[in-house]
Amino acid sequence: MSLATLTDKVILVTGANTGVGEHTARLCAAQGAKVAVHGRRKDAVDKIVAEIGSNAIGVYGALDTEDEPAKVVEQTVEAYGRLDGVVNNAASTARMFFENTDVEFFNRIMAINCRAPFMICQAAIPYLKDSQGSVVNIGSINALGGESMLAGYSVSKGALLTLTKHLANLYDRDKVRFTHINLGWVLTENEYSLKIKDGFPEGWQTRVPKMMVPTGTMTSPQEVAKVIAFWLSDDSKPFSGTVFELEQYPFAGRIPTLDGDFLENG
Repeated sequence: MSLATLTDKVILVTGANTGVGEHTARLCAAQGAKVAVHGRRKDAVDKIVAEIGSNAIGVYGALDTEDEPAKVVEQTVEAYGRLDGVVNNAASTARMFFENTDVEFFNRIMAINCRAPFMICQAAIPYLKDSQGSVVNIGSINALGGESMLAGYSVSKGALLTLTKHLANLYDRDKVRFTHINLGWVLTENEYSLKIKDGFPEGWQTRVPKMMVPTGTMTSPQEVAKVIAFWLSDDSKPFSGTVFELEQYPFAGRIPTLDGDFLENG
């Protein structure tokens, strides 16, 4: 894989004020792109934009609404005059067991995780046709089944996978490319904090069994960002409709052999 370059491309990254989205926005800008940093909280977005510098602008909106997804595309195009790439990264990871999932919860998680990328792609397509651009949809290995408390989330990511394949087939002759990445376990700040709230001890990330983290070090959002940048770049042409798991082990067909406590002692 050659070093991707995004010089002079305009990239919209949703959910870019933290985690994978933030590091993707930073890397895209470092590789020469003009980046639209999206998020719900203006203060958090503006902080990232200020740190990136002149190659970034902030775009704002809650993606569970009907009209905001299209508006974040329009804000990007109004600022830069074109659009070359979209990273549909924003997502709700709200947890609820299947038996307890009500309609309101299900509708909201589907709106953020699937309907919003649908509407963003719809709004972006005229511009992406002009630029022969690329869309990267950020999914999850939970789309292939999912953890017990992530019923709604898993279904939403499965739907996003289907959307990626559908659009790749629909717009291949327009040379607009779509890629879907099913992420495994990534050590973001939010993930670290979530596990602390779940009762894990400080420094838990250094004690995860090698069955789950074979390299001994959890995957970082910076590492994920490098893969996303490649699929946004011209280096990944002409491929479209690619769906893959970005994990440290082969997720499909893996036989768990973990014994004892989830965290290693020591």
